[in-house]
Amino acid sequence: MADEDDEDGEGGGSSGTGLPASLEMAWGLRERPGKGPRPTLTLPRIVETAVTLAAGEGMDAVSMGRVAKELGVSTMSLYRYVTAKEELYILMSDAGVGAPPALPPEAAGWGWRELVTQWAYAQRAVLMANPWILRIPITGAPVSPNQLAWMERGLAALAGTGLTEGEKISTIILIGGLVRNEATMAADMMDAIVKSGVSPDQVMGQYVRTLRLMTGPDTHPAVTRLLESDAFTGSDEPDFQFGFGLGRILDGLAALVAGRMGERG
Repeated sequence: MADEDDEDGEGGGSSGTGLPASLEMAWGLRERPGKGPRPTLTLPRIVETAVTLAAGEGMDAVSMGRVAKELGVSTMSLYRYVTAKEELYILMSDAGVGAPPALPPEAAGWGWRELVTQWAYAQRAVLMANPWILRIPITGAPVSPNQLAWMERGLAALAGTGLTEGEKISTIILIGGLVRNEATMAADMMDAIVKSGVSPDQVMGQYVRTLRLMTGPDTHPAVTRLLESDAFTGSDEPDFQFGFGLGRILDGLAALVAGRMGERG
């Protein structure tokens, strides 16, 4: 691996950012290491290869050795760019989420609620399209370029609400947790459905039949009322559960914002 005392090498301490060299390279603060690796080997190429593996075979397929094999290089050559698998995971996640999408022209007239809603749904769309990101452990606060761009967008959406900066970051953490939890649950259920070899409607139908057999009005009156409703089969809105949860969080936030505005007034 690189000599951490070499200011031109891969050590993370010389620039004062506190970041590993690979993340400094992602921010454009470092050039490609100048010695050892093949000229065609670059950090973006390493990350792209790892992302392709994750998207095609799942995160279990991603290892330094497997990525090196796909690139046709030695495993040690990767360590000149990425000093640990955990760093590679961060870079993969950053590449997977990408930058926040551009706001539509009509967003100029939106209030904080519309902006936060767009931010949440955009995050959810990214995670639903790239479920492998959900399998990457969260090991710290976001420090990569795209992750911080999402944080900036979320915080900016709350400008003018009267919330303190601490309340703003707590708000986007809360909503981000809803997004991630809902996307993870959807990904887990889809994995199970795929493995079962039957359609989602068949899976839900069997679940309802099982509940009807195992419950009744005497033992499970609340579940019985649920089964007698159209909660499982009547909604044509695939995003109902997410939209409902997000809406209730925003309702509570709206009450807080209104109170702060009243205090200002």
